[in-house]
Amino acid sequence: MTRKRADARTRHPRHERRGEARLPAVLATLAAIVLYLALPQRLLLAPRYVLPALEFLLLVPLVAINPKRLTRQTKTFRALSLTLVAVIAASNLVALGLLIHELVYAGVKDGRGLLVAALQVWLTNIIVFGLAYWELDRGGPVSRTQVPRGELPLADFRFSQDENDDAVEEVADGASRSSDWVPTLTDYLYVSVTNSTAFSPTDTMPLSTRAKLMMSVQSVSALLTSLLVIARAVSILH
Repeated sequence: MTRKRADARTRHPRHERRGEARLPAVLATLAAIVLYLALPQRLLLAPRYVLPALEFLLLVPLVAINPKRLTRQTKTFRALSLTLVAVIAASNLVALGLLIHELVYAGVKDGRGLLVAALQVWLTNIIVFGLAYWELDRGGPVSRTQVPRGELPLADFRFSQDENDDAVEEVADGASRSSDWVPTLTDYLYVSVTNSTAFSPTDTMPLSTRAKLMMSVQSVSALLTSLLVIARAVSILH
């Protein structure tokens, strides 16, 4: 066995209880905020800076509690993190609804602007559902690294690593059972990307009712954006 494969059994953050890095989630959240700020005013219910300011205010204490790695979790921390994701998700779904309304009833002629807005909504959809899956699965990012496996809540998703322990050695050595692997934000964003492009699960299966419901909402939102919004915008361009 090579040193790299042997290290897979001992180098995962769960073994050191270091926690998942905070920066990727911060960058994803800020990207969603920027995408919302760039939307046309007609797709916003409130003044442009109200919701982004609220989201930023929710993000600040979350970073203060866990500035570098996600190792501490309180009821307040959990409530703030879930509220932040819910606000981003709700604002983006509202923007999608207004976008569809503009297409169907308002007779919008700005095809290029509509294409850009549709892309913004689609990208935000990927980010926010990736964050939602990350926040909810197995108790959230703190629980996944800090709590012993026997005490983790039931999984919302089954990743391929969770069932690879009986595969060939070079695959099995990276499986959850042998290397103590747990998913990170990148894994959940990948799930979100595939669900928004294939409109169905690919290699990661939803297990819980809430996971299936969230993936259904995401798939329908992505489908509406891809088929109705973008198709109408292209027709306007012609």
